[in-house]
Amino acid sequence: MTKSAILYRNVLPDHICPSGLKALDLLKRRGYKVEDRPFATREQVDEFKRQNNIRTTPQIFIDGDRIGGFTELQTLLGETKTTGGKTYRPVIALFSIAALLAIAITWLVDGSIFSGRILPAFISLAMVLLGLQKLQDVNKFADMFLSYDLLAQRWVRYGYIYPFIETGAGLLMLVGALTWIAAPITLVASTIGAWSVFKAVYIDKRDLNCACVGGDSNVPLGFVSLVENLMMMGMSFWMLMSSV
Repeated sequence: MTKSAILYRNVLPDHICPSGLKALDLLKRRGYKVEDRPFATREQVDEFKRQNNIRTTPQIFIDGDRIGGFTELQTLLGETKTTGGKTYRPVIALFSIAALLAIAITWLVDGSIFSGRILPAFISLAMVLLGLQKLQDVNKFADMFLSYDLLAQRWVRYGYIYPFIETGAGLLMLVGALTWIAAPITLVASTIGAWSVFKAVYIDKRDLNCACVGGDSNVPLGFVSLVENLMMMGMSFWMLMSSV
C-alpha cells in the first residue's frame, strides 16, 4: 500500500517556508503520497496553530497522527544528521575548488594542464579563497585566531589585518605583480602561522578549532592548518627565487 501523509506548510506572499519544502521533498522521496495543504495567508496559519495548540509550522500528519515538524520527520525516517562535530569538509571543498580553478586558468593560458604554472596558481588561489572566508566576518575570525596565533596575541590588530594580507598577497602572487612586497610579507606571516599552529597543537597539546576558513568553522587546528602555512612559505620562497 502507498503510504500517505498530510503536510501543512507556509506559502505566503512574503515567505515560503524552507522546512516545508524540504519536508515535502523528503516525504515524496520516501514514497509517501502527500496531501499538500499550503497556507496562503497569515490568518490561516494563526488559526491552524490555535486549533491544534502548536507554535510552529510546517506540521506533518501520517496515518492521522501528528508527527511534528521537519526535524521530527527526519528523526522518524532515520535521516537525522549529527551536527556540530569537527570536520575537514570546508577545507576539502575550498582546496578542491582552488585546484579546479588552477587547472582552468592553466588550460586557458597554456593550452595544457601539464605546466609549471599550475602549482603556483593553486596555492595563490587557495590563499585568495581562504582570505575571502576570513573577510566574511573579520571580528569572528580574529576572536578564533587570537586563541593560538603568537603574533596576534602580542599585537591584537594583526588578527584583523591578517585576512587582508592573505587575500592581497594571493592576488599579487597569482598575477606575478609586486613580488618584492607580496613574497616577504607572506613569508613572515606564514612562518609565524606555522610556528603558532605547531606550538599550539604539537607542543601545548591544545584542542582548538582552526580559523583558516573563517570564525564559524569546525575545522580542527592541526595538520591541515600547518600545511596551509607551509604552502604559503614555499610559495614565498619560490617567488623570491624567481625574481632574483
